[in-house]
Amino acid sequence: MAKKTKIVTKKAEIISKYRQHEGDTGSPQVQIGVLTGRINDVVEHLKAHRKDESARRGLLKLVGQRRRWVRYLEETEPEAVKKIRAELDI
Repeated sequence: MAKKTKIVTKKAEIISKYRQHEGDTGSPQVQIGVLTGRINDVVEHLKAHRKDESARRGLLKLVGQRRRWVRYLEETEPEAVKKIRAELDI
């Protein structure tokens, strides 16, 4: 149960860092931040478990989802994309 609490805490930190206003959990910046956190966790898992193909497929789905969010944000707020790419190193 401790791992679940750790994940929830990490997600809450990411949301508070990238939110646009109080209660914001769905803006593109927040979604990109949360997805990047999940991607980093799966990458760490795959370093230890190289043959986990289902985790690899999940990683590819997460990367595609993040790519779509970034593309949407580029169309709507180009300055925000530059900022979030620099912060998240993507």
